[in-house]
Amino acid sequence: MHTFVTGLGQDLDAVVAGLSLRYSSGAVEGQNNKIKMLKRQMFGRANFDLLRKRVLLTARGRSGSLLC
Repeated sequence: MHTFVTGLGQDLDAVVAGLSLRYSSGAVEGQNNKIKMLKRQMFGRANFDLLRKRVLLTARGRSGSLLC
């Protein structure tokens, strides 16, 4: 717990901004999480071109799998 509090103290400006500003990076983090999930699902199965197509299809809101 002490290490966590020390880390918060060292990054105090970011903590204050995160708690006081009206905007957040939540949408960006959600997209990053989605892309990382796709990368994990396709690990060892496909090359970059197929991963790129799947990411673009997912961004459009389609959930179809290209691997079937």
